[in-house]
Amino acid sequence: MTSTVLHIDSSARAESSVTRGLSAEVTARLNADRVIRRDLATPLPLLDEAWVGANFTPADQRTDAQKALLAQSDALIAELKEADTIVIGTPIYNFSVPSTLKAWIDLVARVGVTFQYTETGPIGLLEGKRAIIAVASGGTQAGSDIDFATTYLRHVLGFIGITNVELVAADQMAMDAEASMARAKSAIAELAA
Repeated sequence: MTSTVLHIDSSARAESSVTRGLSAEVTARLNADRVIRRDLATPLPLLDEAWVGANFTPADQRTDAQKALLAQSDALIAELKEADTIVIGTPIYNFSVPSTLKAWIDLVARVGVTFQYTETGPIGLLEGKRAIIAVASGGTQAGSDIDFATTYLRHVLGFIGITNVELVAADQMAMDAEASMARAKSAIAELAA
């Protein structure tokens, strides 16, 4: 079976990033036939009025300028659609995700493309995919009441149809980095390829 992994990193750190190391280990563990890399250290554009206007203009009525505004979003969504598994490496910054990851989410969560509204509520259109979040934090416990990163990612991934979400957490590193990393490595070892 051919498999494709979309590997996303969002840490501002390069060399000393815990999440970059963990997400790389997760991706290697999956032994995919193809890996698409998306490094958000190079920031994506933020939504603005022109982008929103282009997005809500029917596709067959968009000007060339509007199509150009949506080109980056279209490319990011194409990566998501190609992937069987999405690996997201993210630190918890101030209890949530880095702004670069939020920008990525804003560009891929598009009505009529990755989700749609129905009479019974929204339905995600990217079903049948797996996501693995590799997260690190200094003091925030993953899944706790103050963790607005992993809970948000689980919600927004589910919103676009990706409900099979696993977590590899090196949380509370400032308290006991060695134990935290050991738990994360153990979680990686238990992942099904």
